[in-house]
Amino acid sequence: MELNGAHVVVTGGSRGIGAALAQHFADAGSTVSLVARSADTIKSFADDLSGHAFPTDLLDPDQVDELIPRIEHEAGPIDVLVNNAGLETSAFFNNVSPQEIRDVTTLNLEVPMVLTRAVLPSMLDRNNGHVVLTSSLAGTAGFPGLAAYGATKAGLTNFAAALRMELRDTGINMTVVAPGPVDTQMWDALEEETDLAPMLKRLRRFQLIPQKSPDFIAAQTVKAVVANKRHVRSPRRLASNTMLREAPTLLTETLLRGVPLGPQPRS
Repeated sequence: MELNGAHVVVTGGSRGIGAALAQHFADAGSTVSLVARSADTIKSFADDLSGHAFPTDLLDPDQVDELIPRIEHEAGPIDVLVNNAGLETSAFFNNVSPQEIRDVTTLNLEVPMVLTRAVLPSMLDRNNGHVVLTSSLAGTAGFPGLAAYGATKAGLTNFAAALRMELRDTGINMTVVAPGPVDTQMWDALEEETDLAPMLKRLRRFQLIPQKSPDFIAAQTVKAVVANKRHVRSPRRLASNTMLREAPTLLTETLLRGVPLGPQPRS
């Protein structure tokens, strides 16, 4: 996809990977619309990027339902939707509250699906667009302390696999970003959970969880969108996880080759 002049929406764009994504898309010549709860932060950042700010509480379903129409009305058609906002649980499941489970499931899984559904009609009408979904290495296998979080990311990955097949005969492409540890506040919270220390120590012993910077993940994501790549995976040393996770999807795609699947544009 050509990013110079494109309109890119980034949820969770106030910090971490989201802020880095916004900066890299802006550097590529895109007009960026930022979505986050922190109104002052994203307004200031959007001004720096010559973009737009849309303060939104993504845990409020009414605000979620209104978001894409509001952005399209105020800032124009969306060329790239980056579903990046997310929450992480960093405790053993019996210590996670029911409300935390609901919030993680809503923000990590329900919201990206609803926003993607909202942006598709315009993309289908123009036969052009790109959807980015920030998943995680935790979505490729179960990791203690990440039960709820990993479940939502696995669901997001399955959603992307099915939707990609539905859209294969259109001009809409999808990229799933599935990083391991990233130097953000989310990972800091995981490090502070003392019950998980033995697991992290074992994974470090085998050098399986090197931390990447948000800038690194953002740069790889922008490159993937330009090249219409399906995946951004990190770290490379755990590529076997993602390859094994992808095998059933590739089998399904092979079995359905030649079967008409493409949707018709509709509201």
